[in-house]
Formats: sequence, structure tokens, C-alpha cells
Amino acid sequence: MRTNYVFTSESVSEGHPDKVADQISDAIVDLFLSKDPEARIACETLTTTQRVVLAGEIRCKGVYENGQWAPGALEEIEKTVREVVREIGYEQDGFHWETFEFSNCLHGQSAHIAQGVDASGNKDEGAGDQGIMFGFACDETPDLMPATLDYSHKILQRMSADRHSGAAPFLEPDAKSQVTLRFKAGRPVAATAVVVSTQHKEGWDSGEKEAELKKYVKQVVADILPQELLSEETVYHINPTGSFVIGGPDGDAGLTGRKIIVDTYGGASPHGGGAFSGKDPTKVDRSAAYVTRYLAKNVVAAGLARRCTIQVSYAIGISCPLSLYVDTHGTGTVSDHVLEAAIVSVAAEKLGGLTPRGIRVGLGLNKPIYRPTAAYGHFGRKPEGELFPWERTDLGEALQAAVAQENGKLEPAE
Repeated sequence: MRTNYVFTSESVSEGHPDKVADQISDAIVDLFLSKDPEARIACETLTTTQRVVLAGEIRCKGVYENGQWAPGALEEIEKTVREVVREIGYEQDGFHWETFEFSNCLHGQSAHIAQGVDASGNKDEGAGDQGIMFGFACDETPDLMPATLDYSHKILQRMSADRHSGAAPFLEPDAKSQVTLRFKAGRPVAATAVVVSTQHKEGWDSGEKEAELKKYVKQVVADILPQELLSEETVYHINPTGSFVIGGPDGDAGLTGRKIIVDTYGGASPHGGGAFSGKDPTKVDRSAAYVTRYLAKNVVAAGLARRCTIQVSYAIGISCPLSLYVDTHGTGTVSDHVLEAAIVSVAAEKLGGLTPRGIRVGLGLNKPIYRPTAAYGHFGRKPEGELFPWERTDLGEALQAAVAQENGKLEPAE
């Protein structure tokens, strides 16, 4: 593992067109799961100038059964979509929550997919698709996330909070951030560059107002990044293209699932390629990525490694994972193959295994908990009540005990 390097991650705000799409898709997931915990949802969203389009495959008791919509279901879906856009804050000529054109192209789930996923007879619930999923954790921040991504998220979260509260009335919903850090001996030692592009109201791109906006952004950065990382050598690029009045879906089309690196680890870890938003928890793209984060975070929180990457793989319709891989990047206190065995043991004990059913039951994923995940990252968040259960660090003792047991098996006989 390299220890001296420069690394960058980016984030985008809740008003970015792709994130608008993600939040709409996850609001639909929450709506259906609130009606039927066993609902099957694969909802994609397109956003563009004054238009939102839903497409995908669904099955939900009381909403869509046997090819028919329940009375009032279509109206409730449209109301949910418009409410998401209203809460984000879009009331612009090019994208307004009350007046955009809405199209619902959702339809029933394929029977051929359903037969592979559903439990029947002696067959357990199978994975909703084939694929590979990764979980990651590191000790660069208290949230056990890559520092470059953690700071990028928090800059935009602060700006969003200020916009909604009225503390920064010149801001509009669309924004992007990017943080570049220099690492020495594997630790961040300096912020070399910070980029923030934020949509703003008319007139805030020149003169005193532009200066005030840039001063505000620099103060947000100073509040978020540790003071020792910032210096006179830190380079700032704030709205480097100039005016940013036209933004959101009016400035660029948005699609569900286009910000998968923002959603996960900012490029610090591999990614299996599958998006999360718009998918119910039988889709292992989502649920297995959550459980591998849960396990990796607990490995680091337990002091068993400073960095941990976990990969699992699945085949559609098959319940058990095809593989489990652990890499602690040379930072582990025990060998990686010992950790692999310990993780399998703990997952079986605490979750009922790494099957789709074990994951979603063990983590409590069959609930309407997904809208909050769709902006500012699915990981590095605070577990509160039923939200973000994969961010808990409650497996430490079990992992340490399992590691000790596995190490005992390796001891030579007397």
C-alpha cells in the first residue's frame, strides 16, 4: 500500500440532477416498502427540463398486483415525486415541483426474475442478480471513511443546511465539491486543493456579491476541514466557470445510479458497478454492499486493521455468496485469511449468514429507510433508530473472539 501520495474525491449536493433522480427513486422504494415489506422494486428516474420520468419493474401488495394499479396508487406516486422535488427546493422556471411534466412508466416485475428470487418449497430466497459488491472502511476519519470524500460530503451538507435555514439565501440547490489531500505515512497532512461549484441566484457572479459568496464558501471549508490541513498553499477554485444560475435538471439531465463513486468511497475502494437507489433489499447490489461496509467498518473499529476491503459475489437466484475476499492492505493485526474465516463465522451467528434473506433480516432492511441514503453518501452516516443500520459498530467483541478461535486452529499441535 502506498503511504505518500495525493488523492482526490468529489461529492454532489441533493440538488444535483443525478441526485434528484436518486432521491425520487428511493422515495418510491420507501413508499412501496411502507405498503408491503416484501415489495419488489427496481425504479429508475430521468430528470430534465420541466420533466420527470419513472421506469422500471415492480410488485407490491396493495399498489400493483396482477398487472393492475390499486385505486389511488398512481396519484400517490406522483404526489411522492413532487414532494421530493419540493423538499429539495426547486421552484425555478426550468424545473418547478408544481409544474413539471410527469410520466410513470413503471410496470410489473418479470416472472422469470421472480422465480429465481422468491423462496419456494425447499428453495431459499435467491440473489436478485449476479454481481460483485465491495465494502470498505479506514481510520482516516471518526466515521471510518476516506477523508477526501468525508470532507467533500460535509462541505455540501453544511451549505445545504444553510440554504434551507436561510443563512445562505443566495444559494440554489445544485452544487459540487472536490477535496484533494496530500498523505504522508498514510495520513492526511495537507489540503492541496478544494473545488466548490454552487448554483446561485442572479447577480451573485460579479462584484461584491461574488466576493461575499466566495468568502462564505471558504468559511464553510474552514469549518469542515481540520485547521492543520489548511494553509496559504491550499488552492481554492470556487465557481471556476463563472456564472452558475442555470442548474439542476434544467442545466443537465439526471439519471438514477450515475453517482456510484460519490455514493460509496470516493474512489478509495473498488466498486462492483451496481447502483443502490431505486432497488429493494433483495437486490444484492444494494444489500450486499451494505453488509460488506458493516463488516469492514467493524473490522477497523475493533482495531483488527486500519484499512479493510471486503468483496462478495453472487449469482442470480442462488442464495449463498460464491466468494468472500478480505484485504487489509498490510494493516491487519492478523492474516487476511483468518479474518475471512472470522467474518463468515460472525455473519452466520449475528445475521444468519450472507444470504440475501440473512442480510436483509439481520440488518432490518425491509423498511422505508432509503430516501435519506440518496444524498451525501450511503456510508459514513450516523445510525439513528432504523436508519443506516450498516453503520453500527456492534460486532467488535464477536469478531475478536472469532479471530482468536481461528488463530487457535492454526496453532501447532503439542
